[in-house]
Amino acid sequence: MTDSTYVAAMTGADRGQGKLPLGVGSIIGDSFSILFRKFLTVMGLSAGPMVLSFLASGLLIGWDMTLQGEPTEFTDISGAFWTKYALVVVVQMAIYGITTALLVQLAYDAKLGSRRTFGQYLSPALSAALPIVVLMIATMLLVSLGSLALIVPGLWLYAVFSVTTPAIVIERAGFRGMGRSATLTKDYRWPILGTLFLVLLLTFVLTFVMQFIVGMVIGAVGTAGAGIVIGIVIMALLQSIALGLSSIAAALIFARLKEIKEGVSVDQLAAVFD
Repeated sequence: MTDSTYVAAMTGADRGQGKLPLGVGSIIGDSFSILFRKFLTVMGLSAGPMVLSFLASGLLIGWDMTLQGEPTEFTDISGAFWTKYALVVVVQMAIYGITTALLVQLAYDAKLGSRRTFGQYLSPALSAALPIVVLMIATMLLVSLGSLALIVPGLWLYAVFSVTTPAIVIERAGFRGMGRSATLTKDYRWPILGTLFLVLLLTFVLTFVMQFIVGMVIGAVGTAGAGIVIGIVIMALLQSIALGLSSIAAALIFARLKEIKEGVSVDQLAAVFD
């Protein structure tokens, strides 16, 4: 569904006669379209940070854990290990948060057909970094706790807070981002969950492929020298694709919710970067 179709739906439908659809198919289709059209830009914005993320992980908790998901020896699982692991999580969240903020802005520019320099992307991303990281960790904890009881509550919470980062980046919501996301997603959480499920499914497939390929590389050359370099490159590229798709989808979901509930168009949202 194009922007003009969205606007037509807004002007031609009586809000009192029923809830406007989220447009899951359109969001998924647009997400893939933007990813493919802006593939090199997505890689340029995210691959470097992903490499830094995996490097930090390898240096702190070891290359076996980073590349294969398990330490060399069971005795490596100690208090010191978990301290380093917690630090890795914080570092990765910081990198993921800033990268997601960059990709959210890219999604709007791609939707409008406009282009910006890296510096124009970076400034809003850095200014939103702290609340994004803190709220990403809070969301992760809530979703994890919800998933411990049953899978569905965890997925439901994921849908509730799915547009937290776009709210922080676009609306400058700061630490109110989770509350803003909860407000915007109300009455649309099942279709949002359906959209995110398709994205998560692809992410799972990419993760499986990544682990399979890296496992083959490690089996052939080991976790030293060339094996580490090849493994990191493969993981960074595939993780960049997954993060790019999920970030673009979140940005488009946010834009659609703003349009449905508040009549705000994509070009009005993107104007905050001018």
